[in-house]
Amino acid sequence: MRTLTSEEVAEHVRRIGEQGFSVIEDAVEPDLVDELNDTLDRLEQELAVTPAGNSFEGHDTLRVYNLLAHGDVFARVPTHANVLPVVEGVLDPGCLLSSLSSIAIGPGETAQPIHADDQLIPLPKPHPPVVCNTMWALTDFTEPNGATRLVPGTHLQDSPDFGRHYDSVAAAMGKGSVLVWHGSLWHGGGANATGERRVGIACNYCAGYIRQQENQQLGIPRAIAERFDERLARLCGYGIYSGLIGHIDKRDPIELLRGTNPGGMVWDAL
Repeated sequence: MRTLTSEEVAEHVRRIGEQGFSVIEDAVEPDLVDELNDTLDRLEQELAVTPAGNSFEGHDTLRVYNLLAHGDVFARVPTHANVLPVVEGVLDPGCLLSSLSSIAIGPGETAQPIHADDQLIPLPKPHPPVVCNTMWALTDFTEPNGATRLVPGTHLQDSPDFGRHYDSVAAAMGKGSVLVWHGSLWHGGGANATGERRVGIACNYCAGYIRQQENQQLGIPRAIAERFDERLARLCGYGIYSGLIGHIDKRDPIELLRGTNPGGMVWDAL
């Protein structure tokens, strides 16, 4: 599988800054996409997943949250070499994994209300990106089957009124592609007018100084987190931001998880 060049990464980051989103075509290896699909099918059965039944999560949509706790294959998602560098370009390398969940929009589902993923964060807009989210297409995303709807350029505006209609465009993309967007961009899942499911994985990130949507340290059993490579462990919060934020008694949390002492507290640098 070809890895993005630094120039391609920079171009995706530029597009996100300008229009609020970018699509990385053919970003994910086909065998990984197939394994993710198979694992999600099994999980939905084992966990007896049913629709949440509200307008935001959907009445005909199945979601599985906290995926890192449900299978080793999901550990390959947050650190993917064709996606994480783009997210780091939007945020910075100290970013965190905010949440990792699946979204399977079933036949007959209506459109999700247009919203911004950072609109619960009490910061005046526009502001520098504090959230950067991604949607992995595990099936083809088309306008008829519920491809994510976007309102380009709205990452530079205030948040939308929840439940109000806004004109939007469909982020159509092929299986294995990944949509990346600024957390202030107005968007929502589309309506599915077909007889097939639209399946994706939402891998969402936030700045290292912002609280994660899912509590990774409590939600992921310690025995599972200990198996993560260091980059994933730090994305989940086993690390510090700018040499300070997130420390435990002046110690980097990775030391408690791994038994190693990387040092680097901000006071030491002073």
